[in-house]
Amino acid sequence: MSDKLPASFFPARFQILSGSALKMIAIITMLIDHSAAIILRLYAPALRPLFYLNGLAISTYRLCRDIGRCAFPIFCFLLVEGFLHTSNRRKYGRNLLIFALISEIPWNFMFANTWHYAKQNVFFTLFLGYLAFCAIEYFWENRWKQMLCLLALFGLSFIVNADYGWRGYIFLLIMYLLRNEKASQAIVGSCWLAYEWKACFAFISINMYNGKRGFIKGKAAKYFFYLFYPLHITVLVILRQVLFR
Repeated sequence: MSDKLPASFFPARFQILSGSALKMIAIITMLIDHSAAIILRLYAPALRPLFYLNGLAISTYRLCRDIGRCAFPIFCFLLVEGFLHTSNRRKYGRNLLIFALISEIPWNFMFANTWHYAKQNVFFTLFLGYLAFCAIEYFWENRWKQMLCLLALFGLSFIVNADYGWRGYIFLLIMYLLRNEKASQAIVGSCWLAYEWKACFAFISINMYNGKRGFIKGKAAKYFFYLFYPLHITVLVILRQVLFR
């Protein structure tokens, strides 16, 4: 990791989160979100209002889904960091695609409880972002080819129809292009996420990043981070079948 960090809107003393800490925040918020989407939506007490906010009923289920909105922006930030600092970009992209394919069956059962579901998992959105980053760098001296590649990938985001879709693809471009301007990244990114405004809180933790790798080291730990996505969905789907069959 580079020792020189883009300016954060937090003072240096608040930049206390390593890449590993951000990964843990991302997977925990994702786990909370998916637990609600798979389990709590079928559990009547979790759907009862805890309180009302501006006339809107807030339940345990709703709180968990809202907390989960923070996961995607953090994963996007980590993808940019990983792309910039990996020693093997080809292998990095290959891993994204492999785990996108591995995650398809758990993802399909998560939403449709069958082998086929029209929408694809979020790894495909991240993979399209990775391809866009590659295109930007490879065609840096040829802006026409660069733009054609980005537009082609934008069109592909509609065809693939992955989680977060074309909006997620554009958000990844925002995160990459503004990677050296943390304040602008947070402002523009938050404006883009206005349709899902709870996700904007993710920029708090992103701006607390200190540029250090942290405690997640080694191949086993790295691949567990990839594997957690299909694994936790599989466990939750099995629990749903046991509890609500």
